[in-house]
Amino acid sequence: MPLPRPLALAALLTVSIASAEQLTLERVFDAPALSGPTLRAVQLAPDGSMVTFLRGRDDDADRLDLWRFDPATGSMQRLIDADAILPEPAELSAEEQARRERARISGLSGIVEYRFAEDGRSILFPLGGDIFVADLDAEPIDAVAAPDADEPAPAASAEPSTTEALPSAGPQRRTIRVRQITAGEPFDLDPRLSPDGDRVAFIRDQDLWLADIATGELRALTTDGEGPISNGLAEFIAQEEMGRDRGFWWSPDGRHIAFLQVDASTIEPSRRYEVSGETITMIEQRYPYAGTPNTRMKLGVVAVDGGEIRWLDLGENEDIYIPRVDWHPDGSTLAVQRQSRDQKSMDLLLMPIDGAAPRRILTETAETWINLHDDLRFLDGGESFLWSSERSGQRHLYLVDTATGDARALTAGNWPVTEVVAVNGDLGLVYFSAGLESPTEQHLFRQSLATRTPEAVQRISRRSGWHQVTFDAGGRIYLDLYSNVDQPPQLSLHSADGERLAWLIENRIDDDHPYAPYADDHRPTEFGVIAAEDGQPMHYRVVRPSGFDETRQYPVIQYVYGGPTSRLVQNRWGRRHLVEQYWARKGYVVFSIDNRGIAGQGVAFQAPAYRNLGVVEVVDQKLGTEWLKAQPWADPDRIGVFGWSYGGYMTLMMQMQHPGSYAAGAAVAPVTDWALYDTHYTERYLGMPRNDDGSPTEAYRRGNVLTYADDLADPLLLIHGMADDNVLFTHSTMLMQQLQDAAIDFDLMTYPGEKHGITGEGQRLHVYRQIDRFFDRHLRPGE
Repeated sequence: MPLPRPLALAALLTVSIASAEQLTLERVFDAPALSGPTLRAVQLAPDGSMVTFLRGRDDDADRLDLWRFDPATGSMQRLIDADAILPEPAELSAEEQARRERARISGLSGIVEYRFAEDGRSILFPLGGDIFVADLDAEPIDAVAAPDADEPAPAASAEPSTTEALPSAGPQRRTIRVRQITAGEPFDLDPRLSPDGDRVAFIRDQDLWLADIATGELRALTTDGEGPISNGLAEFIAQEEMGRDRGFWWSPDGRHIAFLQVDASTIEPSRRYEVSGETITMIEQRYPYAGTPNTRMKLGVVAVDGGEIRWLDLGENEDIYIPRVDWHPDGSTLAVQRQSRDQKSMDLLLMPIDGAAPRRILTETAETWINLHDDLRFLDGGESFLWSSERSGQRHLYLVDTATGDARALTAGNWPVTEVVAVNGDLGLVYFSAGLESPTEQHLFRQSLATRTPEAVQRISRRSGWHQVTFDAGGRIYLDLYSNVDQPPQLSLHSADGERLAWLIENRIDDDHPYAPYADDHRPTEFGVIAAEDGQPMHYRVVRPSGFDETRQYPVIQYVYGGPTSRLVQNRWGRRHLVEQYWARKGYVVFSIDNRGIAGQGVAFQAPAYRNLGVVEVVDQKLGTEWLKAQPWADPDRIGVFGWSYGGYMTLMMQMQHPGSYAAGAAVAPVTDWALYDTHYTERYLGMPRNDDGSPTEAYRRGNVLTYADDLADPLLLIHGMADDNVLFTHSTMLMQQLQDAAIDFDLMTYPGEKHGITGEGQRLHVYRQIDRFFDRHLRPGE
């Protein structure tokens, strides 16, 4: 039976709203955002003296400025106005466009990333291909006044400037100094401050460069980056599939930089076409298709004051992955994670930078695949380290002796740790996120590093829902970005024991909130559990229509993702949630279920997807469909399915493997043939695509949409961006051709110039309009 959640919005409203306005798709995607203030990249200064974040504007939620909050005074102000630095948006380089697409921020502009110096005295940020450093300790410059509202903001100089002064906006204005470190062509990438904050390393034209902030001197640390060779830039696979967005690392003492040199000459060039409204651009790229060679990598160390590059020994086997690189606290040793091509084993190596032989501390192995993490933390000057592993069947934390590799469990139980968020070495505590009670929620917990009872952990966060936590450098205070299905995101400051110290953004739904006109008809979300064939619990969520009547039968939209890396059934707020609210108010039931194979419930829950993509997920989603059909309020003849990316793949597989079960399906940017996807993701789950005789393996044949395409019998809407560089447009053109060859009707909408996320302001609304109209035609809400 479903577990109903009480509607909490009524308690949040401070005024009584006579009647709710009609929610429209146009309003869901319009500004100001219905969720309230747009907050991104929330950080605490290393010393906890201020909170910074990127915030969209009221008239353009995707144009970001850098803001600060002072916990001591409670004042909030815009620290850096992007338009004051760069009044006209710069054209992004091809590599920067690709980096943003892989980081899922391609639709944003303004300041999209920033980093504190370790001492908290300055902030580095890139803008328009140039690099800037804001000096937070600079004395105010009285001669520089805040611009009048109707005067143009000052622009940055075309040449590097060391004293560019900019006023920040807000109730308490202050003047800060912004130094422009680089200027003009070429487009500089991935800048990172040295530990002392005096220098910046960055990537220019595929080489690693160094800038001295005080003198403005620029110097190349590598010089052979060209063609297929790049130095210090994370390769495609690292950015897209491994969660590594960087390719170089400062040593703790700032004397050396470790970097990866990537040689893509091993990958055969291939061509893809990006179709825009007026042009067709042929792009030659070295895309690592499943089963084909990967890039080759070398790990080098260079002294920032000069000297030859020292190349370290990664082993005889070159066909490997390097998911993570970290420095040992001594500054003379690297900690390198080396993963096998089949992703069933991973070594943690200590590699002295003087060229001495590396030492393997531990090896992780799996019968299926190893999920990567960012939980390595050295303690006690490097004598021990924090590590997470799924060796017990659930991801848990371990304290490992660096000398011997002996590990002691810090957490245990039939639930997984999500990630380590902080360590307080003085108090001997580790803080981590987990969904201990349910994978539908995320909470903050802590544990003693000296514990002998790993099953006993302490929960810190208090409210039911989703807590995304960021600590200061010492693990003393933290920021909590919180939401649930009834509460839009709130940002608050807390002491380490969970006590709230201050609201940064309370985001109450009062009469001034953007969502207030629609709050009276906010539909509650119900959570529940359905047993899989093997008895494992699968969590679902249901949003029922306005004016719900148990005696009526309603059409259902089964919203699906299903892929191994992402869950839909979460007690959190989001724009997707607002689309569900729109559909529910039109008369639809909206239903999602997280099938086996998805992360967040342990190894046994994920393992059934191994060599089985497109099979086990369909079985589980069909169980969810059958559960729906058994409910008296669901019309079994009016169930539609919708998904994007992996969800689009699932939509196709569900319709084709079970013709007649779904009245309609809308698939956006779907994978159709896994042999066209990349090595690291695809081989992790399906292995190599070819048998020794060159024929497709059974796993790839079963997981191929085209294997079942001729069985499509129900209405399909196929949608794809024509410049998609992730799930290539070819996936959809192959399906189009096969359906046309078989004279099978389907609806089609393509988007010139759009990539995987279809992020254009008008285009994203247009996508959902097409899906909405398609379901209205075939599912007929209101009957």
